[in-house]
Amino acid sequence: MDLFNSETEFNRLPFDGEVIYYGSIMSIEKAHEYYEKLLQYIDWEYDKAIIFGKLITTKRKVAWYGDEPFNYTYSKTTKLALPWNQELLELKTLVEAKTGETFNSCLLNLYHSGDEGMSWHSDREKDLKKDGAIGSLSFGAERKFLFKHKVTKQNVSVLLEKGSLLVMKGATQTHWLHRLPPTKKVKTPRINLTFRTIELNR
Repeated sequence: MDLFNSETEFNRLPFDGEVIYYGSIMSIEKAHEYYEKLLQYIDWEYDKAIIFGKLITTKRKVAWYGDEPFNYTYSKTTKLALPWNQELLELKTLVEAKTGETFNSCLLNLYHSGDEGMSWHSDREKDLKKDGAIGSLSFGAERKFLFKHKVTKQNVSVLLEKGSLLVMKGATQTHWLHRLPPTKKVKTPRINLTFRTIELNR
């Protein structure tokens, strides 16, 4: 019997995409252990974005890892993937086993408190596999995650728990935006891993 299979595993979107929330896929103790290791062993750096022609450095920190030294460009800046470390390979294997998907890269975000978030966007960069799955693992503070349909403006929210897995796939990125809204209620850090598939020469 799989203790983590539950009624939470259904498509959270009403149409035009597929978002599966698995809830926590590990114990609280294991989630805390990974959180501490990720804080310590990931090569974090402040994120940068070009907005209205100006280079902006965010409070949020990021890191980019992969099978190969993939280039990944978003917000008009480019990152070069670092080689996997042990913790990331363990988590990649866990996510792939749980979802039946395969991934070759991972973008990590470190939010120091609820003051830091992410604005509305969709992950449709040209190097990402079209309609490919994105597996999102969360550690640390629990945060609300929002989706908004690009046409109807309908909203869907999911509370991301410690050690939880959410997967976006199919036409989700084509038809829906998502964001991590800031909140004054959260005072502690959150780490998010989004496992992705880069397709070269597409």
